[in-house]
Amino acid sequence: MLPRDMFLDGLKPTLHIAHRGGALLAPENTLEAFQRAVHTHRTDMLELDVHLSRDGEVIVAHDDTLERCTDGEGPLAALTLAQLRKLDAGHRFTPDEGRTFPFRGQGVRLPTLREVLRAFPTLRLNVELKPDVPGAEAVLARLLTEEAALGRVCLGSEQDVIAERLHKELPDACHFYPRDALAAFVLALKAGEAPPEDARYSVLDMPLYFGEVRLVDDALLKAAAERGKWINVWTVDNPAEMDRLIQEGIGGIMTDRPDLLRQRMDASGKPG
Repeated sequence: MLPRDMFLDGLKPTLHIAHRGGALLAPENTLEAFQRAVHTHRTDMLELDVHLSRDGEVIVAHDDTLERCTDGEGPLAALTLAQLRKLDAGHRFTPDEGRTFPFRGQGVRLPTLREVLRAFPTLRLNVELKPDVPGAEAVLARLLTEEAALGRVCLGSEQDVIAERLHKELPDACHFYPRDALAAFVLALKAGEAPPEDARYSVLDMPLYFGEVRLVDDALLKAAAERGKWINVWTVDNPAEMDRLIQEGIGGIMTDRPDLLRQRMDASGKPG
């Protein structure tokens, strides 16, 4: 069994977290993006999403369809790993609103989670399981166990039903709050009430804003700290907001601009 706090052990604010590897700098959720985030921008953690291929491989990708990020089309789950390997995962990426496509035809592929784990054998990962397919959590659990990666991965889903199945499958791993449980925690605080206790989840991966309302405030930071919860906010690409969050002592900042976040963190003079 793993201690529940193994993932958080030794972490200090503020963490530099590359959202999908830095989706505004390179094709999201690819080894190219992850390598740039780690080696150029010294990221502390990669945030990524996973699906299952038709033949049960754990594929790193955000969407359940292929059109937005590759030259393929249709559901990702309809293709085997071998078929997915043929797609160009850099085909759609453009840094200048369609004027250029610098990664097109450069051999960028959809990676498997196993490849990412092996490429960065000591790095922490924040992994969201996307499809609501009973049994997917068991496939993910088996992979993480085989790769001896459970202590450096925080798992979860936006959907509460998936998050609950993940926790049941891996009760001793680190899990982040799903949508409804997260909303219950934050809304209680906004109403001046004590948030519900839920020992299953130890990390709040949450948006910085809900509409015009900034969700991170002193009450949230205090309540989380008192309960041993860690907070990561997404997706922050504004340098001024980065500066404010660093000064507030937020646990981690997820960004599509890991270059800007590294600049702001280095300029702050604070550890991280």
